[in-house]
Amino acid sequence: MSWFKRKIKGIQTPASQKKDIPKGLWYKTPSGKIIERDELVENLYVSPEDDYHLRIGSKEYFEIMFDNNEFEELWPDMESKDPLKFEDLKPYKQRLKEAKEKTGLKDAVRVGVGKSKGRDMVIAAMDFSFIGGSMGSVVGEKIMRAMDYAAEHKIPLLVIAKSGGARMQEAAISLMQLVKTSAAITRMQDAGVPYIALLTDPTTGGVTASFAMLGDINIAEPNALIGFAGPRVIKEATGKDLPEGFQRSEFVLEHGFLDHIVHRKQLKDKVNLYLDLILNRPVRN
Repeated sequence: MSWFKRKIKGIQTPASQKKDIPKGLWYKTPSGKIIERDELVENLYVSPEDDYHLRIGSKEYFEIMFDNNEFEELWPDMESKDPLKFEDLKPYKQRLKEAKEKTGLKDAVRVGVGKSKGRDMVIAAMDFSFIGGSMGSVVGEKIMRAMDYAAEHKIPLLVIAKSGGARMQEAAISLMQLVKTSAAITRMQDAGVPYIALLTDPTTGGVTASFAMLGDINIAEPNALIGFAGPRVIKEATGKDLPEGFQRSEFVLEHGFLDHIVHRKQLKDKVNLYLDLILNRPVRN
């Protein structure tokens, strides 16, 4: 990667000029690598030096998966309510309002239908930026509808999971979504429609305990955190040190809970390959 070999360390920027650098021009990965944002976007938000996969949302995944980023968004105006009048440090209604203003999203999942490598595909992609990608009534309803839509129209489904788990502000209503989405998967199976689950960083809690682990093929991005309770909670509960890499994609694959780990650059090709094989149709280049 020749672009990264520029002598960044030798550049001295006067303090008076630093404020003129546009916010977001550079990105620093957890390993300390400095990356130009434009190059990062071209590399699908993967650090070319250490292969670190940045967290991205539905907008970026749709751009990766849909041909020419052309798709129809389904049920775009669904919004969560506050039937329990829940309040902790702040009212739930306020949390929803702030999340909408911050992200420009209506809730933590978007569903689109379009072409991927020339064939129809339904994609439900979660957004961690909206209240931690938590699953409430709207998330569960839209994912269930995506599954029923896929079954009715005989179109394969890809669900891209990225979530902190069930949304506590909706209590039992949120927990109901585990059963609702799992039942919808059974309807897809009865209709003979394939379902691929992609687990990204992080996929935890009730999402892991339901639809995210019930795909015909379960795949994950490299080094994604995948589990029910987080490693800190498990360590505190057991009082034992955890193995290196515990609950990361590679660990989960090694222990039989994943079928493959797929690099983001290969995601579109791999998903379509799996669908071709499942449906016993000619494999496309």
